[in-house]
Amino acid sequence: MENRIAYCGLDCAACDAYLATLRDDQALRERTAKLWSELNHAVILPEDICCEGCREDGVKTAFCNHLCPIRKCARQRGAATCGDCAELETCPTVGAIFANNPGARQNLRP
Repeated sequence: MENRIAYCGLDCAACDAYLATLRDDQALRERTAKLWSELNHAVILPEDICCEGCREDGVKTAFCNHLCPIRKCARQRGAATCGDCAELETCPTVGAIFANNPGARQNLRP
């Protein structure tokens, strides 16, 4: 499994923050900051839209780096992804990701 698959199974290579960082695309940063601000009812600035992937060393969005409960849990357990966890099918936290993005579950399967 490539490290571009997040702990939760989301594909970082399809994430606008990852793509804006990879391409150094200021217009994409601005669109993503606007959308994420609206979706999260929070102020997110274009300069906050920088991420090299949650399982990689390097820059991450503030949420991914400091707030994501899934990333925090997987790192505490020493799991490469949630796919390594025996509680995968009953975990309400990662279950919320699967409910909104069924492909994430597939990304965690060997």
